Amino acid sequence: MVLSCNNISKAFGASEILKGVSFHINDKEKAAIVGINGSGKSTLLKIIIGEHTADEGNVTISKGSTIGYLSQVQDLKSNHTIYDEMYRVKQNIIDLDQRIRSLELQMKHVQGEDLDQMLKTYTRLTHEFEMLNGYAYKSEVTGILKGLGFSEEDFSKKVDTLSGGQKTRIALGKLLLSRPDILLLDEPTNHLDLVSIAWLETFLLNYNGAVIVVAHDRYFLDKVVSKIIEIDHKKVQTFEGNYSDYIYKKSMLQNALLKAYNNQQREIKHQEEVIKKLRSFNREKSIRRAESREKLLNKIEHIEKPKENMQMDFFIEPRQLSGNDVLRVEGLSKSFGSLTLFRNIDFEIKRGEKLAIIGNNGTGKTTILKIITGSLKADAGEIHLGSKVNIAYYDQEMQVLDPEKTLFDELQDAYPHLDNTSVRNILASFLFIEDDVFKRIKDLSGGERGRVALAKLMLSEANFLILDEPTNHLDIVSKEILENVLRSYSGTVLYVSHDRYFINKTATRILDLTEERLINYIGDYDYYLEKKPELEAAILGKSPEENKDVNQANPWAASSNPNTSNDQAISDNKLSWQQQKQEQARIRKIKNDLKRTEDEIHQLENRNDEIDNLLIQEEIFTDPHRLMELHEEKKQVEAKLDQLLIEWEQLAAEE
Repeated sequence: MVLSCNNISKAFGASEILKGVSFHINDKEKAAIVGINGSGKSTLLKIIIGEHTADEGNVTISKGSTIGYLSQVQDLKSNHTIYDEMYRVKQNIIDLDQRIRSLELQMKHVQGEDLDQMLKTYTRLTHEFEMLNGYAYKSEVTGILKGLGFSEEDFSKKVDTLSGGQKTRIALGKLLLSRPDILLLDEPTNHLDLVSIAWLETFLLNYNGAVIVVAHDRYFLDKVVSKIIEIDHKKVQTFEGNYSDYIYKKSMLQNALLKAYNNQQREIKHQEEVIKKLRSFNREKSIRRAESREKLLNKIEHIEKPKENMQMDFFIEPRQLSGNDVLRVEGLSKSFGSLTLFRNIDFEIKRGEKLAIIGNNGTGKTTILKIITGSLKADAGEIHLGSKVNIAYYDQEMQVLDPEKTLFDELQDAYPHLDNTSVRNILASFLFIEDDVFKRIKDLSGGERGRVALAKLMLSEANFLILDEPTNHLDIVSKEILENVLRSYSGTVLYVSHDRYFINKTATRILDLTEERLINYIGDYDYYLEKKPELEAAILGKSPEENKDVNQANPWAASSNPNTSNDQAISDNKLSWQQQKQEQARIRKIKNDLKRTEDEIHQLENRNDEIDNLLIQEEIFTDPHRLMELHEEKKQVEAKLDQLLIEWEQLAAEE
């Protein structure tokens, strides 16, 4: 164990944030702290590093362990270049290297005992240099900078000239380079593109220390962490496994707690009715029986009703149906000065499609959306909207919001036909209640402004939604609700996002903007990852003449027709007939095993419910022998359930 939080409590004024928080982190363990916005995740990190003081409890860090912290906001000031700023982290190795070089020069001019003494010092220093990985520190600096999305041309830029996002990446790079025993990272994937996030995942997985991360990137959490520390209503609960494991276990726990609570409430009500009936007989014997039942009822340890977080609850439906052809883009090109973003790109969108545009930062994804919505002009190409297409645009910079208006006025001015009650109800569905509706837009956090913009989007009743980074600043719960909304939406969606989990849940097709062109993938993000090496080699790795032939047969961003998609035109290598038969047999076996396992799980869950119902019956909880039997059986059932769930997960992964 390298870190332990024991009974941490923290309040700001009358507002209690954390209460009795306890958990521990083991050496080399990768853990995440999750919870809704405002639940105290960043506060907890600041208590761990000593920036905030806990009102109660303490933090214990193992002796000799170093700790490093990345905050969400960086105020990095430096007149050094990017490379020199990173280089300074390794100052101890640089100093050691200089001492070794100096000794080498001195040894050329001494002899005898002085030389022997210098050789001993030289041997000790070179050994220390090797142990500190001194021969690789320069390549380590370069590797981390490139991993975080900086090109070699960027290395000479001054830190003070960088944007806030770039400074945050430098701060992250310096922290990773310093390699503390415990890494605390608050939203480390902010300001990183997909390639850099994937690099960071690999780095952290192989990191020879403990990591505690706060992040809303669920795909990242699935890849990196093996423990989830959930802050829920001021308290903490720990779940072993990654984010998906946590969601499953949390759901099972919530259902079990709610079921146990409802069962107990029914039993209490039943006992109260029996007691009332016995007293109504007004006989000494029945009154004694009523009193006896009342004593037993008072001894019951009451189960607390599971608390639920306030959630956004909304849906979007178009006012009218668009034509089947929603959008056609032909020969689109855009440059800014000498920088060419994309050239001669083509794609089509059909009604009902959910399209994600992905790509590295600076490739022009948002530019494509702005050209389609008419807020930016293309250098060349044409945009054709289909029949009855009505666009609603969500801008990640929230420029559609007036900073001087209140939330209430922002919605009512945009939709004057709505009465006061309707406006309040809509804002309440986006978590703005009571006096919140009179806050000014300029006083809101980024996440709150995002929710206001989404509320306006909902009211538009458009049939073609164009969204630029819609999940930015949303907490995980809000992202999940937005995913459900978009999946059930009968209109068409085109969006730009770096949120791979969100893309996986909502996209029916992906357009990857790379090397000034679009590559089309008919599937979700996992499908994109699977096909990316093959398609990029086939399309980008060919000579211009070969590429021309491919594009004529099937442009890189082909229409949504599966029969003409380039990822199928350049299809998988076909399996032989025998291989196909073997593969079909394997899949059948897995399906049968899955069905058998699911049936067993269902039977055991039913038996578990039966035992829970028995345990609250008077004739059971007053019979110690029977009570012990049922507890032992419940333990065996739950152990078998755990084993079957592991088997089910393995089979599901193979399917």
